Amino acid sequence: MTRKPTLSFWQIWNMCFGFLGIQFAFALQNANVSRIFQTLGAGVADIPVLWIAAPLTGLIVQPLIGYASDRTWGKLGRRRPYFLAGAVLTTLALLWMPNSGVLWIAATLLWIMDASINVSMEPFRAFVGDQLPTEQRPLGYAMQSFFIGAGAVVASMLPYLLAHVGVSNVAAEGGIPDTVRDSFYIGGAVLLGSVLWTVFSTQEYPPEQLRVFADEAVSEDVEINRPGALRYGLLWLAVGAIGAWLVYGYGLERELYLLAGGVIAFGLSQLWLSVRQQGGMFTQVMTDMHTMPDAMRRLAWVQFFSWFAMFAMWIYTTAGVAQVHFGSTDPNSAAYNNGANWVGVLFAAYNGFAAVAALVIPLMVRRWGLRMSHLINLWLGGAGLVAFLLIRDPHWLLVPMVGVGFAWASILSLPYALLSDNLPAEKMGVYMGIFNFFIVIPQLLAASVLGVLLRVFFHGQPIYALVLGGASLLVAGLSVLRVREPMLSGSASQSA
Repeated sequence: MTRKPTLSFWQIWNMCFGFLGIQFAFALQNANVSRIFQTLGAGVADIPVLWIAAPLTGLIVQPLIGYASDRTWGKLGRRRPYFLAGAVLTTLALLWMPNSGVLWIAATLLWIMDASINVSMEPFRAFVGDQLPTEQRPLGYAMQSFFIGAGAVVASMLPYLLAHVGVSNVAAEGGIPDTVRDSFYIGGAVLLGSVLWTVFSTQEYPPEQLRVFADEAVSEDVEINRPGALRYGLLWLAVGAIGAWLVYGYGLERELYLLAGGVIAFGLSQLWLSVRQQGGMFTQVMTDMHTMPDAMRRLAWVQFFSWFAMFAMWIYTTAGVAQVHFGSTDPNSAAYNNGANWVGVLFAAYNGFAAVAALVIPLMVRRWGLRMSHLINLWLGGAGLVAFLLIRDPHWLLVPMVGVGFAWASILSLPYALLSDNLPAEKMGVYMGIFNFFIVIPQLLAASVLGVLLRVFFHGQPIYALVLGGASLLVAGLSVLRVREPMLSGSASQSA
């Protein structure tokens, strides 16, 4: 074969089914971890710092897993060993998290859980690029969005549903409600079962066959630009050091040390590259980042503003809705826990709307193209987040979740469809992992500055984090206009 065969609907279904469980775990984490932290004694101002584990692990894990999976071939194939290993580790973390009992243990388990989710998630993105011809990739990524939405609907609503069948929703001070604990147990079973379905119901093309499909030779590892890495390293190191000095000297919020530390770490990585005498995993990942395709650079800005918005929503919706719509900031009160459960329903709603949107998005793409479809969806999401400030009846908050759901489904599919045809088959995994940098960096920025912005400009009211997120989605929509539209015809795409 010299061209990838078109896969049937059920073949695409099977290869994407594992995302049901991955998102089940991810949604449980997003909807409940802030609640667990506050229940164990964390203040609202501490939540962004505690959440720093999630994006930081993605920043480190995804490109390294992508690099490794590009070079893996065994009995389970190329990507599937990583699906399975990540699922097993995530399941163990899900079972332990609601039994942690101490804040620092819960924060450590969030780190482990997110790292394990990333081990499974990153190869799934490359898996679609490996298996599907160009014209079916939008459908494949939309199918992933469907499973993401479907899994997250049930996961987000689980505490609410369990409370309504008699499971206790209030725990003693310092304890985790049974609704949350049982939800995490169910999540572990769903995750492991769905990933096993994909592992044993799909096959993979060996690397040499992928090269034939792409009509390309084995990709050579690019050489390191040592003088350039030295200049970049010194520049970023100086910027980070000055930033840390300003935080210390002027007594600024400690969260800003995260931002300065990230800049210093990047500068040190560049200095390390400048003196590295031979290649290796980390060296090659960083070098590939410098030589990424132009389409990937343009999409980076779209991803940056999109994921800043989503992270703001994930970490502040519970506190914001509990305060504004349920009138409580006490995590041990019934009002707060009712608000937290309602946020679970809202998160389930936007994921449900995302599952519906995943069926609509291919029709939108056919009519308006990838770029305009993504812009429309991002703006719908931006309007939805701003509406949280204007709506007072919590039941009406379901309406803006429609827009958030369309934005979420689009964020999870269309950027990857825009990107995948610009990547060499031999480096699909590592570039998909590097693409995750532009998901993680805005989350690190949000964790560093959102608390400061809320205190300085909005009197510490968490609802305004959602307004900032809405504005960020509007900017992301404008940024997508800078990305060229691929022409999806035959087995290849060309830039218009």
